[in-house]
Order: sequence, then structure tokens, then C-alpha cells
Amino acid sequence: MRTSSLAGGGMLIGFNLFTACKPKAAPPVDLASLNYNDFNAFIKIADNGAVTIFSPNPEIGQGVKTSMPMIIAEELDVAWKNVHVEQGVLDTKNYTRQVAGGSQSIRHGWEALRKTGATARQMLVNAAAARWGVDASECSTSEGVISNAKGETLGYGDVVNDAAAIEIPEEVSLKEIRDFKIIGTDVGNVDIDKITTGKPLFGLDYKTEGMVYASVLRPPAFGKKLASYDDSAARSMPGVIDVVKIGEKVRALLEKEPRTGSIISGSDKVAVIAKTTWEAMKAKNAIKAEWEEDTAVESTEKHDKVLRDLLEGNTFETMRKDGNVQKAFATADKVLERTYESPFLPHNCMEPMNFFADVTAEKVHLAGPIQTPEWKAGLVAQLLGRDIEDVHLEMTRMGGGFGRRLFGDFVLEAAEISNAIKKPVKVVYSREDDMADGIYRPAIKYRIKAAVKDGKVTGYHLKEAAINANMYGLIPHFFPAGAIENYQVDVAKYDSNITTGAWRAPYTNFLAFAEQSFFDELAEMMEVDRVQLRLDLLKKVDAEADENIQYDPKRMEKVIKVAVEKSGWGNKQEGVYQGFVNYYCHNSHVAEVADVVIENGTPVVKKVTCVVDCGVVVNPLGAKNQVEGGVIDGIGHSMYGDFSFKDGAPAVLNFDKYRLIRMKEAPLVETHFIKNELAPTGLGEPTLPPAGGAIANALKAATGKRLYNQPFSKYPELLTVPDKEIIG
Repeated sequence: MRTSSLAGGGMLIGFNLFTACKPKAAPPVDLASLNYNDFNAFIKIADNGAVTIFSPNPEIGQGVKTSMPMIIAEELDVAWKNVHVEQGVLDTKNYTRQVAGGSQSIRHGWEALRKTGATARQMLVNAAAARWGVDASECSTSEGVISNAKGETLGYGDVVNDAAAIEIPEEVSLKEIRDFKIIGTDVGNVDIDKITTGKPLFGLDYKTEGMVYASVLRPPAFGKKLASYDDSAARSMPGVIDVVKIGEKVRALLEKEPRTGSIISGSDKVAVIAKTTWEAMKAKNAIKAEWEEDTAVESTEKHDKVLRDLLEGNTFETMRKDGNVQKAFATADKVLERTYESPFLPHNCMEPMNFFADVTAEKVHLAGPIQTPEWKAGLVAQLLGRDIEDVHLEMTRMGGGFGRRLFGDFVLEAAEISNAIKKPVKVVYSREDDMADGIYRPAIKYRIKAAVKDGKVTGYHLKEAAINANMYGLIPHFFPAGAIENYQVDVAKYDSNITTGAWRAPYTNFLAFAEQSFFDELAEMMEVDRVQLRLDLLKKVDAEADENIQYDPKRMEKVIKVAVEKSGWGNKQEGVYQGFVNYYCHNSHVAEVADVVIENGTPVVKKVTCVVDCGVVVNPLGAKNQVEGGVIDGIGHSMYGDFSFKDGAPAVLNFDKYRLIRMKEAPLVETHFIKNELAPTGLGEPTLPPAGGAIANALKAATGKRLYNQPFSKYPELLTVPDKEIIG
């Protein structure tokens, strides 16, 4: 324990936390300091049976650095207390899909990781059996110890060298899920001690001998390009080593990589290299640059008009069409049509963009926080005209990503600067750099129209108008696809020079609010129970007959019914107003119920009950954290996330004006998982999209007013409670 001052003098006593809690307890063994024998690309085993497991995928806060090794350890059959976890490097020969994105790491790795652990266990058993001169079928394992029928035992460390040299079995048996000892138990984040004590772990922590820092002057607005610059004042400032112009190599790369060019700018930039980050940033601000118009300089007002015109126009691409929606509307008893609008959003990771590069004649050494290491290593190789084998990339833990670190423009900057100055360098963004030169969630407008005939929903038409990009091909096959006979999804886009890309739960992050709010209002118009409306529609879905349907109606029905039960839907005490949603995305089924109360005349979200079917839950503790984080993130951005452009530049550049949800505004999130033995699906993103709809529907119950645009806080008149009796 430490204190900065002691009033009136006194004694300051320090103590070891472990001995304070348990006087006779010894500090934990440092598993990282043991001598290990290489077994394979995933596993090392020490003589005393301790195991190091390498986690192959980038750790973005979604917990894969804990859960992926848990899967290997389960099938390897070792005690988790004897496992040490290390972050793997980019290794395309031994690992597959080293990507953090789309909530797919565990889903894609489930079978392969289990087989990795089971194969290693079988090889260890085979080695022990050979030493004993018995058949391997006579041997069993438990927590790193191999036993035979005679009661003899060998530890994994005793036979690891023999096992590593024997033939790899082609077929291995996997455990029955009911026999799991590690999977399904709460396991703490393997990095938690380093995180809480400030040990080097993140990209910003990375340092090497002789490393310098770079801060980059980029165009002040989208549509601008560098005309000239004067760096004389910057060069004379303390700590400054060099000033270089970059961008030429990236432009050459983008001519060969159109996919990258649609996201990453090839503009000329000016990089200031200095001994410290602060010196580099200060000197960057001293550069006198002239900028000229390159392409159209755009604004939010223009985008708003463009998207409205798109919705009214006929330039749509149809992504799914069942039946005849126009006929359904023409013959309907009632028609409901609503338009929903969302703004651009920045990612605002707590750790701003940064990356390290050291380009030498022998190799290209890269290190830092990146969600797509293989893609970036390949681009850097092309950028520098090097063989991909020359590129060595280390992944650090990321202080947030949410899709921003998929694209890696900062990786290319670091590589180009290091190549120019012939020094190891780390590029570091300021918060203003991060928000001004982002790859944003695109602004989108949805128009939804439904037809009702004889008390049934007979038609459904969804139109999307988006900046730059349309919804993924799978989303038109999400609920309510297959549930309504006449169903159509159309998309249109406007190409803007403002860079846009994936943002946590791409597209669904706003679409879920629009659709689920619409269903709530549709139920009101039909004068039917809003939950029963959804259940009735699900009964019409034949997912086996329609191979395009992505969701499972029975799994969706289950989460709905459990959410109704666990939330006390419809049975809350007076003064509690509830909003219901169900949604499918990233291969998982979710239902959420928000509870809102009125405090001092203002509706306040107090609780969200969240039910998730994501198959087998590998680490319940980590899974719960993902659920809660997704819900709170979804509520925060629905309520407060607002971002606009004026003359091609963001209107806000830091947290003094960009509003995020605050701790006191975060509701209690009660999490329930559907237990089954199905393979795991996504969890980092699925609970975010429904959250906005849940609170919007609850706010409608509390205030009697519907919300159609985000962020909700932008429309305070819709968040007020009528003077008369509150509408329930």
C-alpha cells in the first residue's frame, strides 16, 4: 500500500498482497521462467509438466488469448493452473485465420483447437505406452499425468521429447462435452495482472533499442491534398531528428490493391521523427502546410440530402425478393412505413492507433496492435518490394479495436517511414489524429414498410441508403426473412471520399434498432402482443427448405421465451417500463428486455436482461464480460454517439465534445446463456445491435413517444415525460 502523504506524520507499512490475504500462502510459481521443450507451434511442455500454450489470434479485448488456450488445454488434459499463455506471432504456415473480426475466432477455431490439444495428448500417451511396452489404449490421462493399467505413471514432461519425435496420428478422439473440466468454468483473463500493474503489453508499450517516434501531419479534411510545406521551424525544435514526406509508395501500392484503396488514403503526408512522442507531436504542429482541393469537400448536410434522395429514387440493387411486395401493399388493410437515420461514428479506441516498424536489408520487423496481421504483412511486403518471408510481425494486445484496426493504414505509415529514415520507428496518433483520420461507421438511412391483411403481416420491404457501402449479403437473410411471404430488401449507396469501414457489429449495429423498433410499432398498429407477433412469424420459417436463411427459428424462439421469463416481462411493478427485442447476428441468437424508470421527470435505463444462445460457452466469466460490454456499448452509442463533417473535416476531435456513456449511466446487465452442446458462435458483437432497440421500445412505453433517429439524446423533446398520466 502506498500513499503520497501522511497527515501529522506516521508509519507507512508495505505488504505482499498474497501474504496479506493468506498468511501462509507462497507467491504463485512464475510459469514463464521455466525451461520448455518445443512440442508444436501451439504447445511447449516443461520437464515438471508445466505447459505453455500459444494463442494464435490477435487479442482485442474479446478474450481469445484466454479462451483459445482453454480449448487446447481441455483436450490436452492438463490442469489450467499449470498453463502459461503466450501471444503467438504471425505464422501462416502453422496457424490459420489469424484475424480478430466478425466474432469468428472461437467459431472458426473450435474444432481445430480441440484437435490440436487431442493430437498432442495422444502423442504423449503413445510415447508413454512405448516406454512401458503396452498398448496405448490401456493408458489414460488426467491433468498432465499418464497412467497405465498397472498403476504406473509418467508426467507429460517425462515423455515430451519422445512424443515430439513420433508420428502424428491422423485420427484422434475428442472429449465428450459432459467430460469437460476447463471449458465451461470461469477463468480469469490471462493478462489481468499485467493490465492492472501496468506491465508492457499493448502497442504503446512496445520499445526496442534505438527506436524513435513519428507523428504524422495528414490532410486537415477529406478532399484536400498537400500542396507545399515549410518544416524549418519543426526541424529546429528539441528532440527532432528528421522530417520526411511520405505517401508515394502507398499510392503505388493502391494502384495494385483497389480493395485497400477504397479504405486507405494515398495522400501525401509529412512525418516528423523525434526522440519522444511529445517532441514529435509538438514539432508536427509547427509545420506550415498549404493544402489544396483534390476531390469534393463534403459535409453531413450534403450526405443527409443525398441519402434521402436515394431512398426516393430507383437506383436500388435488390438483395432478396420473395413474392410480390407491391401487390401486398396494394391489397393491404393497413400499411406502416417508417424511416430511421444514423450518423457516422468514429471507433475511439482507448489506445490510439500506433505501430512499430524496423526495415533493414535483412528483414522487415513489425509489431503492434492489428486485427488483420496477415493482410497487413502482405501489404507491407508489396509496399517495400520485399518477399513476404522477409516480414516478421508480432501482435501486441490491443486497447480496443472495434473494426478500426482491421485496416492498418498506420502499419503502412510506419513501414514507409522506417524505410525512408533507416531507423526503427513507432508511429503514434494523438487523439485528434485518431478522430480526424478515422475509418468511420458509415451514415445510413433505412426505410421499412409493412403490409397487414386480415390481421397478418403479408408484406415487408426494407430499403437501405448508405455512404460508401451496402449491407453484407447475409443480412437480407436474417429475421424476418422467410417469415413473411412477400419480402424484399433493396440497397443503394453514395460513394464518398470520407473513409468508412467496419464498426463493431457492422450494419446490424443500427439495423437492429430500426427493425426491432419497427416491429414494436407494427404490433401496436395491429393491436397484438409484440412478443407473440415475433413468435408467430418464427413459426412460419422453414430454414431447411430455404438454405439462405441464416438464423435458426427454434433457437430464436428459445431465447425469446427465456427472456420473457427471466425479465418478468409484463409483470413488473408500477413505474417500470419495458422494451423487448430479439435479434440474430454473428451466428448467435439474442433477446433483450430493457427496464426504464422515471427519475426527476427523465426516463432512465436501470436494467437490461440479456439472453444469449451462442452454443457452448468456453469461458463463462469472459463471455459475461462480452455480453455486458456489448449491451452497454450499444446503449451508449444509441443514446449519445454523434459525429458529423463540415467542409470535409470532423466537427469534433476529442472527448471534450464527443459524448460517450458514463459509468453512472450504465445499467445493470443480467446475463443468461442457453445451455446446449452446439459448437460455439460469435459473442463479441451480437449483444450490441439489439440494445438500442430495447431501450427505444422501453422509452416509448415510458414517454409515449417513438424514436426514429440516433443518437436519442439529440432529440430531448422525445425523452420528456408528459405532464399527464404516463402512457404505459
